Amino acid sequence: MKSRFRLVTCAGLLALLAIGCTKPYKEKIASQEKQLSRLRIELAENAEERADLDSAVSGLRADRNRLEERGNSLEARLATMVEYARQLEAEIEKLGGDKEAMAGRYQEAIEEQQRLIAEMQKRQAQAQARLDTMKGMLSQFKSLIAGGKLNVRIRDGKLMLELPSAVLFESGRADISEDGLATLAQVADVLSQIPKREFQVAGHTDDVPISSGRFPDNWALSTARSVAVVRELQQRGVKATNLSASGYSEYRPMLPNTSKENRAQNRRIEIVLMPNLDELPDLSELERELK
Repeated sequence: MKSRFRLVTCAGLLALLAIGCTKPYKEKIASQEKQLSRLRIELAENAEERADLDSAVSGLRADRNRLEERGNSLEARLATMVEYARQLEAEIEKLGGDKEAMAGRYQEAIEEQQRLIAEMQKRQAQAQARLDTMKGMLSQFKSLIAGGKLNVRIRDGKLMLELPSAVLFESGRADISEDGLATLAQVADVLSQIPKREFQVAGHTDDVPISSGRFPDNWALSTARSVAVVRELQQRGVKATNLSASGYSEYRPMLPNTSKENRAQNRRIEIVLMPNLDELPDLSELERELK
């Protein structure tokens, strides 16, 4: 009987000892699993950033290839002109005409061709610089885009920043909320670094008539909101001479006002990057990246 009691007692002590020893290992395994989960998240984020960089590199390579093709085309045209001049000189010799006069006209043609090539290269450089600026801007807006506070679209050949009204304003009001002020501070930090560029701030509403006594209709509300955003951007460092405000009320919806979700998307503020008149921008590559 005593032997059995000793055996039971020893078994109990061994069980308690095993439990005590197992707990630290379980805690260690749990800690390692948490670390593994964090590493997986970081790996996914790194993969996403790598994909963005790969896409940008592909776009730049495509731009370079287009420029090279254009240069080859211009060189071919120049070679054609040279061959034409050679044939012209041969005809002059045959006809005994005024070679010096013809040579002068040929030289003028060559100089005009070179001027056109230089102008084309200048415009291509301007377009590439603008594209690079916009790509850099997109990179700086990544956190706002990920947080659903800002979207970037290409429409009618113009790049525009789209901010949902719910991020900036309470319903029926034109006073910018605290969250909206923080969002516009980040937007202004980026826009103020872009020189010689005009920004048009456009206010949009849905088709539901406003019930607030402060504004008579959606025209007044959309315009008041765009002006409020312009003032805030100015206070945050964007030059006033580069800003303008407009209101479109309910008349330029993104989607038909047929559902609650569609109306929410139609209530928005757009900041449009206005093109310079001396530029010939090609945003097709950037538009493909956004899609």
